[in-house]
Amino acid sequence: MKKPFICLFASLFFTNIALAKTAYITDKVEVPLRSGESERTKIVKMLENGAPVMVLGDNTENGYTYIQTGSGAEGFILTRYLTGEPSARNQLEAANKKLEALLEENKQLKASQASSQEVGKERDKLSADLAELQQTAANAIQLKQQRDQLQERVIAVERELQQLKRENLALTDNTNQDWFLYGGGLSLFGVLLGFILPKLSWRRRSSGWDTF
Repeated sequence: MKKPFICLFASLFFTNIALAKTAYITDKVEVPLRSGESERTKIVKMLENGAPVMVLGDNTENGYTYIQTGSGAEGFILTRYLTGEPSARNQLEAANKKLEALLEENKQLKASQASSQEVGKERDKLSADLAELQQTAANAIQLKQQRDQLQERVIAVERELQQLKRENLALTDNTNQDWFLYGGGLSLFGVLLGFILPKLSWRRRSSGWDTF
């Protein structure tokens, strides 16, 4: 006797689970959740408007629906207090929350955009600084090349100067030698004149004596 009853209860229980769906309490102040399908039955709990409940079974004959609350309480409630959509107040609250989220997202996007603009300005400044550094480096390289070229030119001029000094020294030595030779030649010419002139004078005298 008990086994058929248990089987019937189990079949009804699993059937109710299979029929479970979500519904919402309509916009009333509070709705009683009763233990049976009558206003004379015990009130299990008062449900606030907009509270989501799980529909476990319908009983259209008596106008009640078997439900389960979010806290796990089960009972019957008049079907006319149920609706397939959230209450207008809950929808308004959800819309307000969504609006607040969108406003916050918009605020963050504006802040991100401002930050991106600051990053862009900083990037442009860094690019300008980098270009200036590159130009400075190029100028430094050019100055180094010019300095190296000047140093090479100075070395070349110094070499030319040393060569000119050596050539001048050689010319000075040659000039001194020439003057030495000229002086020696003049001295020799003087000595020769010293020997020749007395002889010429003696010959003239001798020839004069011969005529007398």
